[in-house]
Amino acid sequence: MDEEPLPKPRDPLVAQDISRLSEDEIAHRIDQLKAEIARLETALEAKRASRAAAAAAFKF
Repeated sequence: MDEEPLPKPRDPLVAQDISRLSEDEIAHRIDQLKAEIARLETALEAKRASRAAAAAAFKF
């Protein structure tokens, strides 16, 4: 029996109604999202470097 994968949970910071947030709350959310983007970019760079190292090790 094949089980379907569970849907990924939604990020509470994405696609949320922001119309009632204050300027400070919006600025704080922007800072949070920028920090998350930086974290993701670092992880992406590490994965790419790992893949490149593996490819170089197995290249003949």
